[in-house]
Amino acid sequence: MDVARVQEIVRSKEKIQVTYQGKSVWIDDVDENTATARVHTERNPAQSEFVAISQLEEA
Repeated sequence: MDVARVQEIVRSKEKIQVTYQGKSVWIDDVDENTATARVHTERNPAQSEFVAISQLEEA
């Protein structure tokens, strides 16, 4: 995935399914400069991590 698409997903009012390493995740924030996104799983919103945007997949 690319930065522009991740930003579209974050701004969308609809739920767009995104996965990271096969797990469904929510995108909390995007950092264009480092091409990373802060994500969390649906089951554990309190535990977030920064991942490379290139590793996110739209389901």
